[in-house]
Amino acid sequence: MNPLQQLIRDRMTERGWSYADVARRGGIPRSTVHHLATAEQLRRPPHSTTLEGLAEGLTIPVSVVREAAASAAGLAAWQESAIDPELKLLVAALTQLDADDRRHVLALVQSMLSTGRSN
Repeated sequence: MNPLQQLIRDRMTERGWSYADVARRGGIPRSTVHHLATAEQLRRPPHSTTLEGLAEGLTIPVSVVREAAASAAGLAAWQESAIDPELKLLVAALTQLDADDRRHVLALVQSMLSTGRSN
């Protein structure tokens, strides 16, 4: 079970909530909550509005959900205070790209990491 699945299931069990309860509380589709709670591995982290809705639905900080989602997608997450200015600029620039371009950047980064070219 990946970290996002574990987080969702643990919180739902603690509170006695269903997928529909979480979805309603967070303003996101029930099918989205179900998918995130049952998908073995995410190809990429969900959109930020989905993560915000999930956090709202689970009544936990969005930073906890973001970290679990990043880990479930095989990415590292970091705390805001640890970001150096160059990384902050790169992340901000990524938000300006459309979905296709972000997928290309993600593929490039994954390729560089797998071949050891990130150093």
